[in-house]
Amino acid sequence: MMGHKSIAVSVLVWAFAFASPLHAQNAEPDTENLDARLGKVSLEETNAKAEPDLAFGAYQRGMYLTAFQLALPRAEAGDPAAQTLIAELYDQGKGVAKDTKKAAEWYEVAAKTGNREAQFAYGMKLLQGVDVPQNKEAGIDLMRQAADAGHPLAMFNYATHLIDQRPTTAGYRRALPYLEQAAEYRLSDAYYSLARIYGEGLATGIADPEKGRSWLVRAARAGIDTAQVELAIELVNGINGKKDEKAAFEWFLIAARGGNVIAQNRLAHMFFAGLGTEKAPIEGAKWHILASRAGRADPGLDEYLQFLDEESKKKALSAANRWPF
Repeated sequence: MMGHKSIAVSVLVWAFAFASPLHAQNAEPDTENLDARLGKVSLEETNAKAEPDLAFGAYQRGMYLTAFQLALPRAEAGDPAAQTLIAELYDQGKGVAKDTKKAAEWYEVAAKTGNREAQFAYGMKLLQGVDVPQNKEAGIDLMRQAADAGHPLAMFNYATHLIDQRPTTAGYRRALPYLEQAAEYRLSDAYYSLARIYGEGLATGIADPEKGRSWLVRAARAGIDTAQVELAIELVNGINGKKDEKAAFEWFLIAARGGNVIAQNRLAHMFFAGLGTEKAPIEGAKWHILASRAGRADPGLDEYLQFLDEESKKKALSAANRWPF
């Protein structure tokens, strides 16, 4: 498949970029009408709820040592949000000396109390065998728990696991709700996965090209290069909609500028042929040179290159050597 992740590739889920597990929270607790909102909650319980928010507020403002000092007493007292914050600070080395093993210990404690951010983070460590003995079964179970609790990356990862374990319509049907929920959180990888599932009818056996195209457009707009290339191919060939060579050229150009080798190769063809743009042999030769250097062989374009005069070849080579400047 092309440059980006594919839902059918099993390794992708565990190589997924390890984003910070912490989600946005209120930087400061709302103290207006506090008694009315808390009812019979004791002052001690009120402070237990407020202090992690203050700590996270400090974290958001880059006051990491303050965040650590505010969160540590609550973490030691058993507050899972504070425990997760302490784990994150240790994991990233913010405000304290970096200690990923100590971070893993705090993530484990918070995960056991049901904190979804900690479940995701500790699950990733278990799956990768980082700072803890590798335990894929336990890691997957934590990923499922985090997904069921509403963690977007966990939803995507667990959906991919379901498909990897059972790459049939049944597996895709089980994964579909997780991917749709992840898409609601604007997770672009979920857009692309949904484009494939609906476009190819992977969950039902019946393709829905219109719905697949709508998700593909969203994935392309979100910056997924594979989606950009696939959308461009559909547009240039009139697949799942009207042919639009100009729009196809624009999507190839975006993906090519982002480093997608297939897009660079296709863009070279469009410049040479004048599809969706004016003919520009030197520009076409430049993109062909770039794609060739990245390992994309194309004997047909090699022949086009031979027909260029020496001055044009030099200009194309110079432009390729200056890329991306």
